[in-house]
Amino acid sequence: MTAMVAKREQFNSYSGDDRERGRRPLNSWRMTKKRNSKVVRDEDGRYVSEEERKEKFRPFFSTIRTSSEKRKVTREIEFLEDERIPKKYCSGINKGTTYTEENVLDEWDEAEIVFKRIRSKRRNEDGAVTKRSSINVKEKDCDITCTSCSSPLSSSSSKLSVSLLKTDDKREDIRCHQCMKGKKIVVPCKECKERVYCIQCIKQWYPNISEEEIANQCPFCRKNCNCNFCLHSSGLIKTTKRDVTNREKVQHLQYLIESLLPFLKQIHERQAQEIKIEADIQGLLSAEVEIPETLCYNNERVYCNHCATSIVDLHRSCPKCCYELCLSCCQEIREGSLFSRAAVSFQYINRGYDYIHGGDPSIDSCLSETAKDYVASLVQWNANEDGRITCAPKEIGGCGECTLELKRILPIGWISKLETKTQDLLGISQTRQNFLNHKSSKSGAEMSRTAASREGSDDNYLYCPTAHDIQGEEELLHFQMHWAKGEPIIVRNSLENATGLSWEPMVMWRALCENVDSKISSKMSEVKAIDCLANCEVEINTYQFFKGYMEGRRYGNFWPEMLKLKDWPPSDKFEDLLPRHCDEFISALPFQEYTNPRSGILNLAAKLPPGVLKPDLGPKTYIAYGLAQELGRGDSVTKLHCDMSDAVNILTHTADVMLSEEQLSAIERLKSKHKAQDEKECLERDGVEKCSIKLLDEGSMDWQDGMNLSRMTDQNPQPSDTIEGLKINRDEQETRFPCHPIEEKEETAGAALWDIFRREDVPKLEAYLRKHSKEFRHTYCSPVERVIHPIHDQSFYLTLEHKRRLKEEYGVEPWSFVQKLGEAVFIPAGCPHQVRNLKSCTKVAVDFVSPENIRECLRLTEEFRRLPENHRVREDKLEIRKMIIYGVEDAVKQLEQLLSMPNSEDEHGSE
Repeated sequence: MTAMVAKREQFNSYSGDDRERGRRPLNSWRMTKKRNSKVVRDEDGRYVSEEERKEKFRPFFSTIRTSSEKRKVTREIEFLEDERIPKKYCSGINKGTTYTEENVLDEWDEAEIVFKRIRSKRRNEDGAVTKRSSINVKEKDCDITCTSCSSPLSSSSSKLSVSLLKTDDKREDIRCHQCMKGKKIVVPCKECKERVYCIQCIKQWYPNISEEEIANQCPFCRKNCNCNFCLHSSGLIKTTKRDVTNREKVQHLQYLIESLLPFLKQIHERQAQEIKIEADIQGLLSAEVEIPETLCYNNERVYCNHCATSIVDLHRSCPKCCYELCLSCCQEIREGSLFSRAAVSFQYINRGYDYIHGGDPSIDSCLSETAKDYVASLVQWNANEDGRITCAPKEIGGCGECTLELKRILPIGWISKLETKTQDLLGISQTRQNFLNHKSSKSGAEMSRTAASREGSDDNYLYCPTAHDIQGEEELLHFQMHWAKGEPIIVRNSLENATGLSWEPMVMWRALCENVDSKISSKMSEVKAIDCLANCEVEINTYQFFKGYMEGRRYGNFWPEMLKLKDWPPSDKFEDLLPRHCDEFISALPFQEYTNPRSGILNLAAKLPPGVLKPDLGPKTYIAYGLAQELGRGDSVTKLHCDMSDAVNILTHTADVMLSEEQLSAIERLKSKHKAQDEKECLERDGVEKCSIKLLDEGSMDWQDGMNLSRMTDQNPQPSDTIEGLKINRDEQETRFPCHPIEEKEETAGAALWDIFRREDVPKLEAYLRKHSKEFRHTYCSPVERVIHPIHDQSFYLTLEHKRRLKEEYGVEPWSFVQKLGEAVFIPAGCPHQVRNLKSCTKVAVDFVSPENIRECLRLTEEFRRLPENHRVREDKLEIRKMIIYGVEDAVKQLEQLLSMPNSEDEHGSE
């Protein structure tokens, strides 16, 4: 019987050394015909009683569910009973199916018979048939035949022939590797000669692979199998595509250390200043000051109680109330420049469904009072003449009594010793910067994409290589040259580096529904999505959401309903919930020296040691509906914002949604209502002044700004009756929007429209948004009444018309381009950007921290700490200073090891 079990596991591709994973699919098998024989044969051919056989294999039953452990079917998952979704793909779907010891043994017996009959009929390389049957079976069972792909049972219209495995006895059906169900007709794999896939699973889960291709190499052998077992397995593929030589490692580490050293010196100098102040307070020399250690665990973050900035080492703490203050706040208190971070209370009013769609507000609601922009005020919190600082007043969270004491988290002198060691190491090694300057060269025109039309500018083109072109070391230098300038980068065909695993949302959802954690599986029947029109969360049935992703959804008045899932699945553990998809995504990442979240040698986020709490930088999925036509209200967009770190975003899946003529007509009528509502509210706000809101189908008007900038063009665009998405002829597009025109090929092939602004244009961009803030709508389609920070509030999306006026008034134009399927978009830290989906899209993104953008990360950290305490982005989740310290330490250790190795420049190593 043991041999039989081993064969059964081999036939179903579950290795014997991993018994738990190999046995788990038993819970999902559907029972075949039950046998009630009292006497059976064992593996040696002897007749034994049923009880003897059960007693012999009783240890195997400890993990098998009994009839008392029936899984319940709930109403929330009954919607899964659809012909497109196998019932096994959610816990509790197999209604009334239970497994006892007797049932499982019966299935094992049947699997053994089928397996031996397959082996007895399997053809060898010469085409001969070898019979090796040890059990008396009927000769009519398990014949291998050839059928055409064009048969009714085939999923392909190809005329090629595929070998299908047929069985005539219902009890002896062969189990498909995908669904683990016994099937009459399956496609066996010629490469592994172990796994088979049924026709139904091939049609449903591998529509882009023909039966003949699967016969030659099954999905498991291709490493893109999306069965439940494979989707919950990690390490099946190699995630790094290029081995890095030791010579390259030395150059990367030298470059990293040289880039980080100035910031490490700043941290050390700031700490030395605070120690000097403490020494003056105590009347001692700096070297004589004793700094007590604060108890801090590796799995917790220490934040400043006033500005929410993370504390890495030195800080001041109250001995009574444990109020903690960072060194930046200490300096501001002594200078008298500490600003209040008080919470701001402002809430948008829900004026009802009719108002959102252009009608009048509901009776029980009224227009909110005009809110003033947020202005931070100075705090009355002063230091003593000798530099001592008393605990914060009670009004802002302190006790206002005790003097704050200087405390440390790291060992005494650890940062100063690290700085000295780093300088000595750089002195004996060749710097990376010289190598970069000598080797870098400009990339060719075939690797560029036009993204802007700024006059007198040399950055209108973006570096845009293919994934195949960037495997060499020289292309990494091209990347660094553009990246150091703060330019976005696009890498085409990034998914070609991966194995072709399906990114269809239903596949990922199925993996989550069958998660081994029952708590996670039970939460997958409902999701919280963001309604782009009202900009608020709504709960929706998961299946209905994904159906709308493929087919579209609409309101009762035919206005398109745009929904999006952000950071899905709803957990920080993407790698744990979808391990196979996580590996697939990492393998597709371009320039893994920067982007690999596990081992990127130039990624500071990967330098944090084990045990230290790490920021959640992804990967994360973003699944959202999309429409080519710009609606102006309720578009599927990611509003203008600025990330604290660098990011790379890969478009992994798209779906086209077509609108009927009836819906297109309704959209145009509702747009007219929206326009009338905008004009009415503008007149109410401004009295008799002329409304300043301009829609896309209005004529040109003269606009003047406070900076008296001249107009960028003398052309007056003409009105248009209908605009279908971005399908405007080139002359009209250049007239209406004197910025970079989108190519027609990009419109049809692309799925997401990106606008990324240069860092140097941020002040003018902020000025434009403050000036025209009330022309934008946010939550419940209410006009934006309060602006705390124009970019960090994430309340604005610039339409085509607003982008035209931004260039006209301030001379600012973003890089605009359309992202296509499989393209990876690199966004530098500090570059404001916005995205609008032209199709339903699934994107996967991961954040990283590059040495070139450390200064921007520090600037944004300083900017975030000045926001009100209840602002959405105020918390310092990146902890960039911690990354700098640990990044230098890790790089120094690696560089010392490499330099101590003989012939380190010639030896190879992998990342």
